[in-house]
Amino acid sequence: MSENINKNEQPNNPLHGVKLATIMEKLHAHYGWDGLADRININCFKSNPSVKSSLKFLRRTPWAREKVERLYLKTDFK
Repeated sequence: MSENINKNEQPNNPLHGVKLATIMEKLHAHYGWDGLADRININCFKSNPSVKSSLKFLRRTPWAREKVERLYLKTDFK
């Protein structure tokens, strides 16, 4: 093999290497809990929210995690 191909690279995945905790921290800092609850209708943003409880929920709930990741990608953090 003439080229060294790294199988772990994901050039078409904009979330590659971004931790869910980082995503949540940035979204919370940008929108706050009320803003997140307005944009994504899930209870972990409405009822006694915290980054820790949200991470626990999002790690075991793929549909909710997908919504959070989509919001992160379309948010302009400038």
